Amino acid sequence: MPTHHTLVHLAAADAVAARAGVAATELKVEAPPRPELGDLAVGCFAIAKARKQNPAQVAQELAASIAPGGMIASASAAGPFVNFKLDRAATFRWVIDAALRGTLIPREVGAGKTICIDYSSPNISKHLAYHHIRGTTIGHALAQISRALGYRVVGINFLGDWGATHGMVIAAYEKWGADEPLDVTKLNDLYVRFREAAKDNPYVEQEGRNAFKRLEDGDPKTRELWQRFRDISWAEFEDIYRLLGIEFDEVRGESAYEADMPRVFDELRPLLTESEGAQVVSLEGEKTPILLKTKDGTTLYATRDVAAAEYRWANYQFTRSLYVVDRGQALHFRQLFKLLKKAGHAWADRCEHVPYGLIRVAGKRSATRLGGVVLMRDVFRIAEEEVRQVIAEVNPSLPAEVVSDVAIKVGIGAVVFANLATHRDKDIDFDLDKAIALEGDSGPYVQYSHARCASIARKAGETVSSVDGVDFGKLAHDAEWAVAKKLLELPELVVRAGEHSEPHLVCHYLLSLAGEFSRWYTLGNGDPSLRVLVDDAATRRARLALVAAVQATLASGLALIGIAAPDQM
Repeated sequence: MPTHHTLVHLAAADAVAARAGVAATELKVEAPPRPELGDLAVGCFAIAKARKQNPAQVAQELAASIAPGGMIASASAAGPFVNFKLDRAATFRWVIDAALRGTLIPREVGAGKTICIDYSSPNISKHLAYHHIRGTTIGHALAQISRALGYRVVGINFLGDWGATHGMVIAAYEKWGADEPLDVTKLNDLYVRFREAAKDNPYVEQEGRNAFKRLEDGDPKTRELWQRFRDISWAEFEDIYRLLGIEFDEVRGESAYEADMPRVFDELRPLLTESEGAQVVSLEGEKTPILLKTKDGTTLYATRDVAAAEYRWANYQFTRSLYVVDRGQALHFRQLFKLLKKAGHAWADRCEHVPYGLIRVAGKRSATRLGGVVLMRDVFRIAEEEVRQVIAEVNPSLPAEVVSDVAIKVGIGAVVFANLATHRDKDIDFDLDKAIALEGDSGPYVQYSHARCASIARKAGETVSSVDGVDFGKLAHDAEWAVAKKLLELPELVVRAGEHSEPHLVCHYLLSLAGEFSRWYTLGNGDPSLRVLVDDAATRRARLALVAAVQATLASGLALIGIAAPDQM
C-alpha cells in the first residue's frame, strides 16, 4: 500500500526517489531512533535489493548526491538509511500553516470511497447501559476519523428491534400490563419478569415465541405494541446520542429486513440443509453450521444480517463495511462473512468485524461512587458532578454558567477518553479518579492543554490565524522543534488509526502532543526569555503561531474521537 506523505516527508522521499528511480510513495519515511541522527530517515533496503547492492553502500551514494534545498537542510548516510535534517524555519512555516488551515490530515486517502460503520446498535426495550459505551464511542471515533480522511461515511445504527426477545416483552405486557406512562425501565422490568417466569414454565416460554410469530405474521395489534416499544426506546437512546454529539446517517433496525426474508431464503436455498427441523448452512472450517431459521419457522439475527449486508452493498457500494461489535460475537461474524462469500458475494472480503473488549469498574472507591450504576447517562452525570468540583477548585474565578458547560464537556470527555485510550481488543478497568484527573493519561489533561493554549491567546490579546508575516527563524529552541515534529506525526498516525480501526492511537498522540507542548511552555518558568509572551514582538508572534497550531491540532484531534475542546477550564 502506498505511503501518504506530508509535504515535508515528501521532500525527503522525493530526494531519494529522484536519484533511485522509484516512486516516492513507495518509500517509507520515519523518524531516526535518536534526534542527533536527524529529523527524518528513508530506508534503502528495497532499492538495494533491486540493484543487488549493499543497502549501506546505496545509502552513502544517495546521500552524497542530495544537495540542500527547500525543506532539506542536509542529507547523510547512517547504515542503510539516508538521514535528513530539515530546514527548521521552512518546516515550521509549512506545518503551522497546515495546522491552522486544517489541512494536516490527508483527505485524499478516502476520496471517492465509501465506508459503512455499524455501531452502537442497542436492543429496544432495554436501556443504553454502560457496557454499550465502548462500541458506541469506538464506532463514532472511526466514523469521525474516516470523515477526516475524506471517506463518504455511512454511520449505521442497526437497532436490535426484532427477534424472540421482543416477543417476550410483548407477551409480558399482554400478560401483566404496566403502569403509564410507559418507559424503557418498565419495558426492561417486563422482560426480566418474563424470563424469570419462563424458567420453570414451558408454557410461558411458548407464549413469547407465539407473540414473536404473530409479530412476524403481521398481526396489527402486536405490530402496534411493538412500534410503541420501539418509539419509546429510540427517544431515550437519542437523548444519550445527543450528549455524545452522535448523529447516525442511517437508523435501520433488524425489522427493516423482515420483508427480505423470503428473497434471502430463495437465494440461499441451494446451500440450506435441515438440522433438527431448523434451516442451516454448513461452512468450511467451522465445527457448527450457521443457523438461519428455527424449527418454529422464525428468522434469526444471522438471516437479517445477510439481508442488511446485501442492502448496504446495493445502496452504498462500500470500500469497507465495519461491524463494531464486542469480541464475543467473533464466531457470528466469521460465519456471516463466510456465508456471504459462499452465496457468491465477492464483496464479502470488504466486510470486517471490529471487536472490542469488556469494560469493568476498577477500584473500590470508584465502584462505591458509581454504586452499581449500569446506565450510560448516569455514569456521565456522576462524572460531570465530580469534574464540576475539580474545576471549581482549580479555577474558582470561572463564572457558574461556564463551569456548568465545561463540566458537561469534560465529564463526558473523560469517560469517552477512558474507553478509547486502551487498545480496543483489550478489556479495560474504568477508574473514575484516573478518568477525571487533570494530570496523567486522561481526556481532561488533553482538554486542559487546549484550554491553556486558548488562555495564552487571550492573555496576548490576539489569536494567530495565519503564518503571513511571521518570522519562524525566531523559533530556535529544541523544545519548540520537538513540538513541530510532533505536529508532523499527525497525518500518518490518523491514516494508521483509520486503516487498522484503532482510535487509541489518536488518544496516545494527543497525550504526547500535550506533553511536548507542556515541556516547551513551562521552560519559561525558569527562563523568562523562553516565555511565549516575551517583549520581542517577532519572537512573541512566532511562538503564538506555534501555540495556535497546537491548539488547532488538539481541537481537531479531540474531534476525531468525539470529544469537545473547551477554551476555559
